[in-house]
Amino acid sequence: MSLHSVQALRAAVRAALVADATLTAALGGERIYDAPPRSAATPYVTFADAQWRDWSTFSDKGGEQMFTLDIWTDDLGLGQALGLADQIAKLLDTAPLALEGHRLVDLKFNALETRRQGNGRFARASLRFRAITETL
Repeated sequence: MSLHSVQALRAAVRAALVADATLTAALGGERIYDAPPRSAATPYVTFADAQWRDWSTFSDKGGEQMFTLDIWTDDLGLGQALGLADQIAKLLDTAPLALEGHRLVDLKFNALETRRQGNGRFARASLRFRAITETL
């Protein structure tokens, strides 16, 4: 069992997102956070929920991860959040990410959910992904 794979996957996801110049420009910088600073300008992306389950076989140790990325905007509609969600889903779905100490077997975009937050002040798009990793 290696829960370290959760941290390794987050680091690889963040690196892939900040490496994309189009996404970074759309966000206004490298605005991808575990927890945003109080003064963070929107739009930005946060790592939200993560789940890890043992996915080991007789010969290999590994895990299944479900994780969520939240896109936050102060746009009155959902257009900006949905546009950023589309970019991120396309960047990460089946991406061949390199993880420290682990091998990424599969990464898939699974679901999208939108909602208004803060009495309608913020639009949020949540992207859910599933990853399978093996320990090296």
